[in-house]
Amino acid sequence: MNGIGAQAYKRVGVDSSVAAADPHRLVLMLFDGALEAIRQAEAHIAAGRIAEKGQALGKAVRIVEEGLKASLDRDAGGALAQRLAALYEYATMRLLQANLRNDHAALTEVACLLGGLRDAWASIGAARTTAVAEHDARRVAVTA
Repeated sequence: MNGIGAQAYKRVGVDSSVAAADPHRLVLMLFDGALEAIRQAEAHIAAGRIAEKGQALGKAVRIVEEGLKASLDRDAGGALAQRLAALYEYATMRLLQANLRNDHAALTEVACLLGGLRDAWASIGAARTTAVAEHDARRVAVTA
């Protein structure tokens, strides 16, 4: 498959995943996308591909700002949402510094921050899925 075909195939796969995902899964996909963009930026820095590094970090910044931070419900989320917004602002600042300085430490720091949040978010989803399954099983047992 040529490069253009491969990119189109990946876009269709992502579009299909997004269309079928619940809100919890969409946030998980945002974390995964940001972490993947940071990994790509690391590789581009190592290979000396400055333009590609900038594109990858631009993607990571957009995901953090326009996806993760923008999806916060500051009214319902209260202090937690405010703290997450501040953390996302910090992550954005560090990504911009990494871009300016080819700073591996900044990329590692942001990857650790986002990776920890991603893992916590994933565990919430797993617990929610288990609780729903248990509730459904009890409901079936009562009606049987």
